[in-house]
Amino acid sequence: MLVSHIIETNFPQVNFTDKISFALLLMDDYHVEHLAVVNEEGFAGIIGKDALLDEDEDSLLDVLQEQLLQASVLPHEHFLSAVKLVSVAGDISLVPVVNESKELLGVITAKKLIHALSIFNAVDEPGGVIVIEMDKRNLSFGELSRLVETNDAYITQLNTYTETSTGLLQVTVKVNKLEISDIIATLQRYDYNIRYYFGEELYENELKENLDLLMTYLNI
Repeated sequence: MLVSHIIETNFPQVNFTDKISFALLLMDDYHVEHLAVVNEEGFAGIIGKDALLDEDEDSLLDVLQEQLLQASVLPHEHFLSAVKLVSVAGDISLVPVVNESKELLGVITAKKLIHALSIFNAVDEPGGVIVIEMDKRNLSFGELSRLVETNDAYITQLNTYTETSTGLLQVTVKVNKLEISDIIATLQRYDYNIRYYFGEELYENELKENLDLLMTYLNI
C-alpha cells in the first residue's frame, strides 16, 4: 500500500498570513493537533497546537516559523514510511505528503494510518495468533509455514521485532484457523518456544464437553 493510496487531498492547510486563531479553529473542527503550513514556495512544515497556544491568537503564523517541524513523505513511498515518521517525529497527528518540488499534495491523518495498519496486518480476518520467541538466526519462514500447513492451516500474516531487553526475536504469526491447539502442539514438538497465543483452543473445548457429559451423568 503506497502513501498515494491513503492520502487525504481535501484536508485544510494554513499559510503564514493566517491568524493563529484560524489555525486553532481548524484544529478543533478537524480533531487534530497539527496542521501543514505552506508559503509561496510550497510546503513549509508542520505546526502544533501547543506552539499556537503560547502565542497571541491575533498574531499571524509567521511568528512561529522557527517552531515548524520538518517532516513529510513522498506519494510513491510505502505507507509504512509514514508510520515510521510518526514514530520518530513524536506525537504528530498527521503526516504531510509532498512531491519532489515541495508542493503539498495532502496529508495522512493518524486515524487513516491506523486503518491502513489494520488492513496491512489482516486484523479483520478471523484466525489465531501465535507469538514465538527465538534467536534471530533460527528463523525459517519456510519451516514455520510447513509446520502450520501440516495442520490444514496456512499463515496469513507474519511480523517480527527484536525485544531490546533479551535480544531475542519475537515472531508473531497469524493463521487462518481459530482452533490452534494442534498447531501449538506441533511447534512445541519441534522445540519452538511459544511466548503466548490467542485463539479457540480445541483442548479447552474438549474439556468443557467432557465436563458437560460428567454433569449430565451425575444428574441421572
